[in-house]
Amino acid sequence: MRAVFGLVLIIGVALAGGAVYLARDYIAQTQAEVERQKRAAEEALANVKSVPTVDVLVSTRALKYGERIAQEDVRVVKWPEDAIPEGTFSEMAAFFPEAAKGDRFVLRTMEKDEALMAVKVTEPGEAAGLTSRLAKGMRAFAIRVDVASGVSGFLRPSDKVDVYWTGSLSGAIAGNNGEITRLIQTNIELIAVDQTAGSDLAGATIARTVTVAATPEQIAALAQAQNTGRLSLALVGVQDETVASAVEVDQRKLLGIKETAPAAPAAVEEVCTIKTRRGAEIFDTGIVTPCTN
Repeated sequence: MRAVFGLVLIIGVALAGGAVYLARDYIAQTQAEVERQKRAAEEALANVKSVPTVDVLVSTRALKYGERIAQEDVRVVKWPEDAIPEGTFSEMAAFFPEAAKGDRFVLRTMEKDEALMAVKVTEPGEAAGLTSRLAKGMRAFAIRVDVASGVSGFLRPSDKVDVYWTGSLSGAIAGNNGEITRLIQTNIELIAVDQTAGSDLAGATIARTVTVAATPEQIAALAQAQNTGRLSLALVGVQDETVASAVEVDQRKLLGIKETAPAAPAAVEEVCTIKTRRGAEIFDTGIVTPCTN
């Protein structure tokens, strides 16, 4: 019995010693791998070149169209020098000048930590109205729309649309007594939908009017078209750079009806006769030979 106990004790001690040896070997390998990775990270960090940065002003919170921008809404961050967006501000003094006659307002919705750019904010003292959205030489013009003509309410400020006119040319063009639809303006920019000029609308909005930015000549054409027919808007894709050509569809073109020339009148065969007197009566007798004078 003692011999069996001693044998079991010896086997247990041997197994414990083997386990300790394996554990020590595993720990040594793990430490060696950690040291190798640490040296590799230090070498990679030493080889990384420092990226030059500059100061850029960013928003400290989400800003919506028309909001006043206060100093607590702006902070300075380091920005890679070769990746600065155009029109950013680098100093608080440039964004909040001491000689400013008023506050700046948001023209385009911005998210938290987004860089402040000149195109997204007004000048100091300038209101965030439609006048600030109009480029030089452009005017604002309102177009009446409904669910059908207004692209089911999916129009947003800053979208671009093509404008189609549908009306009758009866009396204006001879031979055309039906309605026609014609593309009259292309890539017209929307600057407001109803009373909203911000682009952060949620869901579809059934508008009654949309306001577009156009030249005086374009506005004259739109006003004439709106007073003489119906206007419909077609939304232009964001990445669509194609230039729409002249488009006109009337009822005949819509139904594929082709105009046919009127049939020429049938030629009347000329019959020549000679007069023959028989006593007191005169008779006409047809002849086969060609007629002469």
